[in-house]
Amino acid sequence: MDLLAIAQQTVKIILILGLPSLIVSLIIGLIISIFQAVTQISDASLAFVPKVIVVSIFILITLPWIGDHMEQYTLELWELIRVFGQE
Repeated sequence: MDLLAIAQQTVKIILILGLPSLIVSLIIGLIISIFQAVTQISDASLAFVPKVIVVSIFILITLPWIGDHMEQYTLELWELIRVFGQE
């Protein structure tokens, strides 16, 4: 595995771990925007606070899954460091 493959794998892991939270944030933002359009309330904190709360709860719920992926990838990187060190 060369450096380019390691960089590609890193970007892949970042996307896999980050996209679920971004999708949840997008869905909550759309729901709040529809609510604001229907009620004609244009308060900025109405859009910000629920998103922060829901995304934080979502991250706490998915933290074991994120940790497992991060641990697995870190162990793979340490193994590659060991292999490259022997060459």
